[in-house]
Amino acid sequence: MKLMLSFVTFLILSSNLMAAEIVLQNPKVNEQAPAFSGIDSYGNTINLSDFIGQPVILEWTNHECPYVAKHYDENNMQAVQEQAKREDFIWLSIISSTPGDQGHVKPSKANELTESRSAYPSHVLLDESGDIGMKYGAKTTPHMYMIDSEGILRYKGAIDDVGKGMQFFSASLKDAINYVANQLNDVKDNRQLEISTTVAYGCSVKYNYD
Repeated sequence: MKLMLSFVTFLILSSNLMAAEIVLQNPKVNEQAPAFSGIDSYGNTINLSDFIGQPVILEWTNHECPYVAKHYDENNMQAVQEQAKREDFIWLSIISSTPGDQGHVKPSKANELTESRSAYPSHVLLDESGDIGMKYGAKTTPHMYMIDSEGILRYKGAIDDVGKGMQFFSASLKDAINYVANQLNDVKDNRQLEISTTVAYGCSVKYNYD
């Protein structure tokens, strides 16, 4: 009996420890952005510190999420990526979907998506463990972060003001206030933003909660 109780206790403790691994942080704007290292879709190790001297945009993405799909189907995300590229931003698209869950892709599929959608990311990072996502508190796809050339987090939140719900799918993204596109110059100049934090909308990031 004691042996059985000890085994049950072990299972409960193990389960609690596994659940405790999924902890979303809440980095503050106008402070140093959390450092990270990840593997891109070509097998290269990418460190945030590699880009000191250049502003960086982080985009959490999941191609199977209908919110992400609309942004890409209407060429909205690509237009912002292209604009950011012209301003010498590094754009990191990050996939934190756990293997077997919605949005998880192999490297070849990630590259296929970039090509087929005519997207402009500098790198696509495959964050299967969710480590990068948890450091930034990424909750949705899309979820956007802007980091200036000195490594200071300047923006976190939604890409625009359309918001969640059915109104999103009937809204014109071209008429939306795009928080990322509209604030590229301020981030490039390492300035604090008028709008630095908004509530992100979209599908939940598919972390491994099992």
